[in-house]
Amino acid sequence: MGRKFFVGGNFKMNGTIKSVKEIVHNLSTAKLDSNTEVVVAPPSLYLLLTREHLSPNIEVAAQNVFDKPNGAFTGEISVAQLKDSNITWTLLGHSERRTILREDDDLVACKTKAALGGGIGVILCCGESLEEREKGVTTDVVTKQLKAVNDSIGKEGWSNVVIAYEPIWAIGTGKVATTEQAQEVHAAIRKWLSEAVSSDVAENTRIIYGGSVSEKNCRDLATQPDVDGFLVGGASLKPAFVDIINSNI
Repeated sequence: MGRKFFVGGNFKMNGTIKSVKEIVHNLSTAKLDSNTEVVVAPPSLYLLLTREHLSPNIEVAAQNVFDKPNGAFTGEISVAQLKDSNITWTLLGHSERRTILREDDDLVACKTKAALGGGIGVILCCGESLEEREKGVTTDVVTKQLKAVNDSIGKEGWSNVVIAYEPIWAIGTGKVATTEQAQEVHAAIRKWLSEAVSSDVAENTRIIYGGSVSEKNCRDLATQPDVDGFLVGGASLKPAFVDIINSNI
């Protein structure tokens, strides 16, 4: 059994009740590849709306979750609340939260441990800036981000984690890593998993690519041996998202 192809759609801070319902209807009525796992992440305000109207074959993710079980944490959402609402995944470590909201590796690791401990799967984002890529330290940056999580969750935790490699310089810019660049980093991540965690975890963990993924570039990227799917931003708001989901057929 190979790794099941995985496509996530991150709506970010976009959408209205009307547009989310339209996206959900489009996905629920489209013919989607049954061999691809599909998860969408709407803004928190629309999580329940999405879950209520979306086909049960598609999972729903939060865009964030807090690492405390409950209490006086205004504006946050707990793992238990997601679980109670039948939200089965969360995004964590997205570069926008790392850079804009200053979430560091340790906080991402704590959130990851909390989510997994509460039975929520994690789409764990990692990636380097343009400056870091030009310095040739991409692998060092990415594996440092992953090491913080590994130190927190241990070998057993990885079974419910999907790693999303998202070069910061490609997110929302229209620039996309070449198939060779994506494969190179994905292979480096898998090598690190094998050496730092275990060969089984390396073989079974899905590593997906994110960063200006579109219906035009997804098929070439999907041919790479270590690219197990995509985390899609802006294109997940458009009908073309269906083409990306079906890119591995």
